[in-house]
Amino acid sequence: MTTAPPAQPTTTTIHDHDRADAAWWRHAVIYQIYPRSFADSTGNGIGDLPGARAKLPYLKALGVDAVWFSPFYVSPQADAGYDVANYRDIDPLFGTLADFQGLLDDANALGLKVIVDLVPNHSSDEHPWFQAALAAAPGSPERARYMFRDGKGVDGSEPPNNWKSVFGGPGWTRVTEADGTPGQWYLHIFDVKQPDLNWDNPEVREEFLDVIRFWVKRGVAGFRVDVAHGLVKEPSLPDWAGPQELLGPDEPEEATNAAPMWDQDGVHTIYESWRALLDSYGEPDRILCAEAWVNPPERAALYIRNTEFHQAFNFDFLECPWRATDLRAVIRKSLEVCDSVGAPATWVLSNHDVIRHATRLALPVGTKRPNGIGIGDPQPDPVVGLRRARAATTLMLGLSGSAYIYQGEELGLPESMEVPNELREDPVYLRTGHKELGRDGCRIPLPWTHDAPGLGFGPSEKVWLPQPEAYAALAADQQADAEGSTLDLYTRLLHLRRERELGLGSLREIGGLGEDVVAYLNTGKDDAYPTLVLINLGEIPVALPEGADLVIASGELTADGKVPTDTAIWARY
Repeated sequence: MTTAPPAQPTTTTIHDHDRADAAWWRHAVIYQIYPRSFADSTGNGIGDLPGARAKLPYLKALGVDAVWFSPFYVSPQADAGYDVANYRDIDPLFGTLADFQGLLDDANALGLKVIVDLVPNHSSDEHPWFQAALAAAPGSPERARYMFRDGKGVDGSEPPNNWKSVFGGPGWTRVTEADGTPGQWYLHIFDVKQPDLNWDNPEVREEFLDVIRFWVKRGVAGFRVDVAHGLVKEPSLPDWAGPQELLGPDEPEEATNAAPMWDQDGVHTIYESWRALLDSYGEPDRILCAEAWVNPPERAALYIRNTEFHQAFNFDFLECPWRATDLRAVIRKSLEVCDSVGAPATWVLSNHDVIRHATRLALPVGTKRPNGIGIGDPQPDPVVGLRRARAATTLMLGLSGSAYIYQGEELGLPESMEVPNELREDPVYLRTGHKELGRDGCRIPLPWTHDAPGLGFGPSEKVWLPQPEAYAALAADQQADAEGSTLDLYTRLLHLRRERELGLGSLREIGGLGEDVVAYLNTGKDDAYPTLVLINLGEIPVALPEGADLVIASGELTADGKVPTDTAIWARY
């Protein structure tokens, strides 16, 4: 009996290479710093800007191109800084404007660009504008900056519509007027302390253009825009019976803009004005990156036309099930829609709002991602999770376009599932009556030194959320010189990606290697560095194609040189 020869690999071009002189943001890898959990300089247990400044050389050595800071503005911290009371100053919790300028100067000296968060959907209820609105009468200019409405019913005691807060509970709160009587209601799609701004108001639009000017003059390289798909609401504010959960709809096949509070076409006029402002500054490019949880992908592509955002997070990739067929489809579709508007794909696997992918990828394949995992919940296998996370990152960094990395993922940090409920701070946990655990588990202070108090997070043992025992072995000092550690893997991948200019390359999908194998040929800039990027999601190890010369692998290969399950490689090809 003769054995049939193995199928010959086939290649299909799914993305053409970018211009050799493409702008920096089209191929950059950007590192997210969540300030309160990155590094503490004072010993109070909360990270700050001087702490982050001291770690910039670490980020330079890691090999990233830019840093994105989650909010550090003046805030009562009802939602970890996403409730802004002053968009032009630093909260004393994190430092001062002088601290920020020093950090920015050091970053520029190291060749690192700095991007800051912009939160335009809502302000804090402690913002001077909202305090003025509370003191003013219904129908006043002060109230016109927010979404104030009269209530329904004879006495106005029912909310204007049935909208919910995505953090749980009602989306409307009734105010007490200056004379002590029950008054109007204001909309808060998020926490009660985060009133939605009225983007039909020219004063609101001009205010945020001025905020952008303020930070550009300081020297920032751009803005990540929070809830970019939420600013404009359908004018009649109709009732809505569909899902309105925190991140993405329950039914992804339903267009997001079917909901009257999400992805309304009017948002695009706002972003066109922002892009025009940034473009007016000339070289170097300053960028906008959209946090837009939008379906279908064609709707998401509208945000990254060349008159609006430069980038938009690829949440379809982040949410993709750990199956080869799904991965291939998401990558192909992502490139197709981005190419249709001339934008780069912007890949991401973790951030401050979702379970870390070193844990998430060990959940049962195809199940809905939970909003937090707690002490009494089923515990995903950490070995499987880390193996898959390393493979997923190896795949991601081998793709064309740009990518974002969330602090600590380069250490292989898992989600903390040991946060005592009494220490949770996420408003999701509080507003859902403790039914949803929320996002505290992905926001744990980083471990820098394995045998120091607080794992070296700061000069004391204090940490604002407790670190799980597993973090000690994953501390940065334990991995810095350890060949094969996750930190070593990320560092090598990032430097190889830059050296081979993979962010600029064309991408050819390779078939014929097995249904559980996802593989691409990334040519690098000007087709100069053909690199095979391959991941095996099946149980049977697979051989490298003939002529492939291994460069790096996310895990050990088999004794005979095959790629085992949940492992990814790069090879010269």
